[in-house]
Amino acid sequence: MEEEFRSTFNDNYGSSDNTNAVKEIEILSAVQQPIPHHKPKRKVVAYASLCLISAVIGGLTTVATVPYIYPANTSSPLQTTNSSFTQVANYTADETIYPVAQIAKNVGPAVVGVSNLQSSRGFSGNSNLQEAGSGSGFIIDAEKGYIATNNHVIEGAQKITVSLSDGRTLDAKLIGADPRTDLAVLQISDTTNLTAVALGDSSKVEVGESVVAIGNPGGDEFARSVTTGVISATNRTLNLQGVASYNLIQTDAAINPGNSGGPLVNYQGQVIGINSVKYAETGFEGMGFAIPISDALPTIQQLIASGVATHPALLVSTDDQYNTYAKTNNKPQGAYISGVTQNGPAAKAGIQQGDVITKINDGQIQNSSDLIRELYKNKVGDKVTITYIRDGQTKQAEAILGELSST
Repeated sequence: MEEEFRSTFNDNYGSSDNTNAVKEIEILSAVQQPIPHHKPKRKVVAYASLCLISAVIGGLTTVATVPYIYPANTSSPLQTTNSSFTQVANYTADETIYPVAQIAKNVGPAVVGVSNLQSSRGFSGNSNLQEAGSGSGFIIDAEKGYIATNNHVIEGAQKITVSLSDGRTLDAKLIGADPRTDLAVLQISDTTNLTAVALGDSSKVEVGESVVAIGNPGGDEFARSVTTGVISATNRTLNLQGVASYNLIQTDAAINPGNSGGPLVNYQGQVIGINSVKYAETGFEGMGFAIPISDALPTIQQLIASGVATHPALLVSTDDQYNTYAKTNNKPQGAYISGVTQNGPAAKAGIQQGDVITKINDGQIQNSSDLIRELYKNKVGDKVTITYIRDGQTKQAEAILGELSST
């Protein structure tokens, strides 16, 4: 939930109006009972008392409003860490909102540039490694040198290098990558003076909440560029490999090529998303998408633990061309099954080629991306209820989800 700056000044309350009220009473008293000229001391005492009362009221009002005008930013510093990464609870209403400059100062050093080096033949005919692409990443464990980024940033790399905020460029080891969720984890061996980010709870973000994107658009030349915006929407879906399994965060903070893998940060300095996609259609601006960090964390932890990520699966193939046919012929939308793995979970449940899956448990399915998202809400070994259509008839079956590995 976003906390906004608010002023507690009220034009109808405070020392000014109290003073006017006292003066009005004094005028009425003066008309009814004129103060004798031979007693000037009483008049002096009255005015002195009035000034003292006004000063006290004004002082109390100022003290009361100071925390709202100048929020304390020293009592609870931005959350960074140099130990094993953890997820922290989302901020509460009484937590401090930090200025963008402070967020950039604290989170910026944990953001890295990632270079994807691949073989390329030069004019001489010799093969050497050249940068085939670049992106961003952020340190999630400073002690062990773990860095989170997108799979598409490092895909196909024969060598990966990481550029740090202090000017160092280090070789990075690929710990694990998962194309199905577009996530990857790198590791650098030199962990001197590293700073890690704090991870927030992306399940509690709200539309309109202010955010900061930090990354390397265009490479190291524009390293750790900071852009600001708001969360434009949540639960966005895109039918793209890697991000099809997520309900994405949409933001209008500027995200450009090279920002991929960088953090989307709330105003408490906590990472709530991994910047991954920009909507680049001509005429559209300010439409970037981030993988929610709470959804990404389980895969990141798997990659660190074993180098691979596993996902629940029915072990079927799908074909979304069916949906064009379905719209034209007034047929139900769903995930059209074009193939079934022998002895897989779907086959054992009786699912056949040509079936159209419309639900997993209570989750509606209108295409293959929906099928992936609904399956990924479960775990390997879970029992799910499949609703599907065969020959115009709606049927149900139960299946025990199998395993699909990132390797």
